[in-house]
Amino acid sequence: MAVMLIRTFHRLTCGAAAVLALWSSAPALAATPAERATLSPAAVDRYLDAYLAETGLPGAVVAVTRGDEVVHVAGYGRTAGGAEITARTPVPVASLSKSMTAMAVLRLVEAGEVELDEPVRRYLPEFTMADPRAGEITVRQLLNQTSGMADSAYPDLTRPQPDTLEEAVAAMRGARLAADPGTAWSYHNPHYFVLARLVEVVSGRSFAGYLADEVFGPLGMADTTSVDTTDAMPERARGYVRAYGMVFERAHPRWFTAGSFGVVSTGEDLARWLIAQRDGGGVVSPAGVVLAHTPPEGEHYAMGWRTSLPGEEPGRIEHTGQLLTQNAMQTLLPDSGVGIAVVANTGMIAGDDAQLIADGLVRLAQGETPTVQRPFSMTADPVLAVLTLLAIGLAVLGVVRSRRWARRAAGRAWWRTTLRLLPYALPIVLFVELTDLMGLALHRQGTLSQLGYAWPALLIWVVGTAVAVAAVLAARGVALIRVGRTSQPAPWSASSSIGSEACSSRSQ
Repeated sequence: MAVMLIRTFHRLTCGAAAVLALWSSAPALAATPAERATLSPAAVDRYLDAYLAETGLPGAVVAVTRGDEVVHVAGYGRTAGGAEITARTPVPVASLSKSMTAMAVLRLVEAGEVELDEPVRRYLPEFTMADPRAGEITVRQLLNQTSGMADSAYPDLTRPQPDTLEEAVAAMRGARLAADPGTAWSYHNPHYFVLARLVEVVSGRSFAGYLADEVFGPLGMADTTSVDTTDAMPERARGYVRAYGMVFERAHPRWFTAGSFGVVSTGEDLARWLIAQRDGGGVVSPAGVVLAHTPPEGEHYAMGWRTSLPGEEPGRIEHTGQLLTQNAMQTLLPDSGVGIAVVANTGMIAGDDAQLIADGLVRLAQGETPTVQRPFSMTADPVLAVLTLLAIGLAVLGVVRSRRWARRAAGRAWWRTTLRLLPYALPIVLFVELTDLMGLALHRQGTLSQLGYAWPALLIWVVGTAVAVAAVLAARGVALIRVGRTSQPAPWSASSSIGSEACSSRSQ
């Protein structure tokens, strides 16, 4: 695939961050070899305290397990509402919810009520799309996200948000598939909306009720629930976004979440969830857990979990979770039996704190001494700030000098002037196509408003540059018109000249 805007910028800024780290990164944690080997609570606390101090992260919840034991569970910092975060603070785990929905489906499978390779419509006749191929979609393909559904064909986060799972499935009746079922993987939230509705119909219970009774209850996750929208989350999912090295508190827009990213949990319950990944915790069999963690051949996404991608550290099973104001990460290290879950109250892209914290804890679990790695936006945003100010400064200069430019341009052919102005249209085109470009880069379609949460500095740069260029083009256009008018002889001057010539002829 061609290198997309965000990935290119990410690589460049991460490279810059590596250079800056030689003199600006936080010092390595002072941990003894014994502490590093045992992944002690003290070592985890020191790392988290250093991370919050270095990055300005407002708050996080962390759970670390090894085998069937809890190594450490704790909360750090405060919520957007000002409450102290503890191991029992309810936090939205975002798309970590998919693995929990998958376990609910697998419980039905092992009870003989659902077969993975049967068409979804056998259990959920209401699931219809404006594409005859949808009748071929199987339960397994929904779990593996290989059904052919994709954001490119049905961008759910740009559409009106439903209130119930039944409405969410009904809203897909006009959607088409992006590929034949089973031929392509695409991360798409509606996969798990449909699965959650399937659980409701097959079990005869609400999805939240089934999770509570058949998954969370048996695992001892008494403080974990599933909600339908972000409005039902603690503090309505209010959190923070990052911009220019600072964090800004923001409310979350209302999103429908059930099945795909609607679980609210605590650090203590997340530790129980990680331990259950060893043998199923009595909810599903050990073989069911292996199935949930194992992708189809040639793929990396299993059932609410994914394995390491090429270029990543091998041997990890994990899943990220992202809202506009929250982000989460769960990681399993099968070789050592370590499980790690992190939830941070910053949003996607500009606030990838949960993943960075989890990576540091993985290094700690491997006996290394981790250093604090700052989110890439903390390096990228100053660059974007300079580019934004540069664009505005050049625009002011261009507007001031527009008349001078117009005088020079008046002597050129019109097509040459047009060619010289064409490059100025590029920032405007970038602004118009920005959401589509980000959709290509992230395989997720969104809106400009959502991008304002995800990466404010990028949006400000693009909008600022487009406005600056538009101002220069407008000023030059006006100047060209004015110069053109002044260069034409006034009508009275021409008449006077003709009259003078006539008088001169008579006198001769």
